[in-house]
Amino acid sequence: MFFECKNCKKIWQHNIEKCPLCFSPLERIRSRKAKVIDIAKVQIPSLFHPKVPYFILVLEDEEGNKWIQKSFKEYKIGEEISFQATKDKKTVAIWKVKYDFLEAIERVVEFLGGIKISQNSKILILPTLISASHPYFRENTSPQFLENVLKFLLESGAKPENIKVASQSFDEIDISAKAQKSKLLKVCQNFKVLPLNLAEAKFVKRGDLEISKEVFETDLILNLPILKMGKAQATENIFVLLKKENFLAQKYLVSEKEIFEKLKKEIPEFLTIAEAKEVQDERKFVLRLNLVFASFSPQNLDRLFIEITKSKLPEILTDVKIEEISVLGREIEEVKI
Repeated sequence: MFFECKNCKKIWQHNIEKCPLCFSPLERIRSRKAKVIDIAKVQIPSLFHPKVPYFILVLEDEEGNKWIQKSFKEYKIGEEISFQATKDKKTVAIWKVKYDFLEAIERVVEFLGGIKISQNSKILILPTLISASHPYFRENTSPQFLENVLKFLLESGAKPENIKVASQSFDEIDISAKAQKSKLLKVCQNFKVLPLNLAEAKFVKRGDLEISKEVFETDLILNLPILKMGKAQATENIFVLLKKENFLAQKYLVSEKEIFEKLKKEIPEFLTIAEAKEVQDERKFVLRLNLVFASFSPQNLDRLFIEITKSKLPEILTDVKIEEISVLGREIEEVKI
């Protein structure tokens, strides 16, 4: 992604909003194609790149803009890099965050075939909202990630009045306190979208589950977790659609794996776009991975993240085989810790 000043024609890779030379607003330039114009082969390992050999590609788009990218696949000079969108709902798309989330979000959704959005589309967004903590702790979906997802939806044709950002509290802390401390409430207010406490909405019975009625009155469900090492955050994030008392009762009787399988059969298809720019490890230290994931299968997404971070496999993912998951965008070896 590049940013051009229409006044003085200068181009920047950072989203600095205004041109530092003439103070005019910048316009985004999206690269559609890229070809390899130079290659460097690296054979000496380093702290952050221990696996060798790998290749540093110098890429150029159709407008002549240049950047570098790491690859374990060997390319030839002049070869074009492109990705074929898939219709396989079990595929996981991965992309590196360079300077802002927006490009990565656009890329991973594009790899999965895109999503159809009209002015009348009703959209339900489910962020991770489990703690009344500041954004830098990375307990909850970050305000920057939610903000860029909303930008993506609005640029795709959605209307703010048709978007709801929903969650509920499964502990004694009120959801409004979590929304305010996490800064997600402020993002909703800035974009004029509706923050919704699912605990105050209606629920419908589906088998032995009580599921939020909002799910069945929406055109698009976006699961928006922040990933954490050793946890199946994308999969568990969907439990927020259940009535609190019903979820706790189910959890007492059966495993979370069984709850998820029952819930998945009852609700419409949903897309998970997961944040993994800065993630917590098992000791709650925050690590910088600079990744965004997307998939229609949250279990496959979680399993791939566990593989990339080499963390402990949660019980809810034990049946998911890593060798059966297809990946688009960046290769596992390029982004693995």
